[in-house]
Amino acid sequence: MEAAQAALDKKAKDTVVLELKDLTIIADYFVVCSGESTTQVKAIVENVEKKLRGHRQKPAGIEGLNTARWVLMDYGDVIVHVFEEKTRAYYELEKFWLDAPRIQVSEKLEVRSEK
Repeated sequence: MEAAQAALDKKAKDTVVLELKDLTIIADYFVVCSGESTTQVKAIVENVEKKLRGHRQKPAGIEGLNTARWVLMDYGDVIVHVFEEKTRAYYELEKFWLDAPRIQVSEKLEVRSEK
């Protein structure tokens, strides 16, 4: 949830956490969110990295930061996807994981589980 909160701190939109631990070995959770522009996407990524570094967590890798349309941050059990809004709408990543329980988060990090 720290990654989701860090994204929300930079006004990320449509932030959702997908619980994948019973569906795949890729990761236990995906955090998916959007920024209104590539500048905001970069700000979200930088804040997630800063906040998690404060918890002594470093990403195994960060991909896509050069174009900032879809940035993937790999924290092992948690993978953070930060999309530019149009790119998220185009790829519809969440549709690949329709069976995954969704944890919808709001600006105050109120968590609501959905399935």
